[in-house]
Amino acid sequence: MSLGYEEAVGSLHAIDPAWPRPAVLDVLEAPENRHLLDFVQEDPFGAHVFPGNVPGSPAEFLRDLDAQLASPSGPIHLWSYIPTCAYRCRFCQYPVVLVKGKIEKAADWVDLNIAEARLWLDAVPHLAGAEVGEFNVFGGTPSLLPEPEIRRLLEFYRAHFGFTDRTTIRFEGDPSTFTPAKLELLRELGCTKLSSGVQSFDDHVLELCGREHTAQMCVDFVRNATAAGFEWVSIDLMYGLLDQTLDSVRRDLDVVLENEVTAVVCTKLHLASYSDTRTGVTGEKPAAWQLPSYRDKLVRDGHRWPTLGEQYQMRELLTEGLRAAGYTEHPTMYFARDGLGPEKWKSIMVDQDKQEAEVAIGLGGSSSCRASEAITDVNSRRYPETVLSGRIPLGSATRFTPEAQAARAVKMALTTLQPLRDSLHSARFPGRSLFAEPWLGKFRSLASRGLVRLRPGVVELTPAGEVLVEAIITTEL
Repeated sequence: MSLGYEEAVGSLHAIDPAWPRPAVLDVLEAPENRHLLDFVQEDPFGAHVFPGNVPGSPAEFLRDLDAQLASPSGPIHLWSYIPTCAYRCRFCQYPVVLVKGKIEKAADWVDLNIAEARLWLDAVPHLAGAEVGEFNVFGGTPSLLPEPEIRRLLEFYRAHFGFTDRTTIRFEGDPSTFTPAKLELLRELGCTKLSSGVQSFDDHVLELCGREHTAQMCVDFVRNATAAGFEWVSIDLMYGLLDQTLDSVRRDLDVVLENEVTAVVCTKLHLASYSDTRTGVTGEKPAAWQLPSYRDKLVRDGHRWPTLGEQYQMRELLTEGLRAAGYTEHPTMYFARDGLGPEKWKSIMVDQDKQEAEVAIGLGGSSSCRASEAITDVNSRRYPETVLSGRIPLGSATRFTPEAQAARAVKMALTTLQPLRDSLHSARFPGRSLFAEPWLGKFRSLASRGLVRLRPGVVELTPAGEVLVEAIITTEL
């Protein structure tokens, strides 16, 4: 996957002449930004996990989390991760468990998830009383669950965690699995938000990805969910996919706007392992597309991967098209219509005035508090053994020094694309300022390269800085 520097610059210059040339290409090809080009050309997954900087243990993480929840704080974000999938997409490197043809096995993962949740409640005494801001049932494909299992899972969490009338419940799934009966059940159980990995409205692109749904199924999902009364219907779109073109991405945007989709998450295809930079959680097996031999065979068979330049054209097409239609980006590449954003669960974790705890229950979950973070075991055989033995299956944990806590707060806040306010930073970290070292030199360097603007008491990303925010926080901060 990795390109040499000259090859990467050449890939930047290779654009579709029918579409505008993104201004960010000038920034990326500048010699002083070579490290940023090195980062983006590797296709890493940026800014979703913020690892600690000193060794820690699961027991320390659980104590840190409980201490934070014992003090006055805002609502937390709670995950229930159900790893079941009918099949594995060719770009997927998440920890998933295939249950096609044996859907009854999905119930086992509900049993395990509930059992693990009980362990968390026992180990973190203040967790049960912490207000839940948003509860997300993610995957995997939790919408594969039979209706009785969906009911059992949601009713357990509502009964045992701090749900209030302000808590929002969100459920994720494949477009083809949200049957009318499941939509009706989810509404009955208080779910107001749905999220689906559409990825593309181009049947050819979907087929190459290994997706087993069609573009029409995706449209039907959006329309059926809206008609059923869900107030938030979110879809994921990907760009940089095999054989994808600018015209194809333009059609994706047209379908989104025609159907007035509430929210859209736009994601670049990532083929480097998330574990390389510890910016995401990866499963035990690589994605099919990560295998060089397979990628090379696809090219020999006449398929084509978009160049770096085309990928940035695709990104610009989506971002400018969504903004022109009234969507707001907050955080990076998360778009919500008509001022309905930001994404609540992301805002809880990363907005500068919040940055509350997240607890992720299930295989490969990523949990964090201000002092430390932990990732649940991704091994689908070891995880059940650990849960059934009565132990929370945290696979790793790291802690943050005081300096790292301040750095993490800045990095998370930058991903929101909102201005950083020194007053908020100084209030949370007394004696520290964004306009003193170690930050002042870093921000002056970014400003000299046109990536941030410095105003009295405020640090703000430029348009180029917004596009490259994940590269900036990973390589420079």
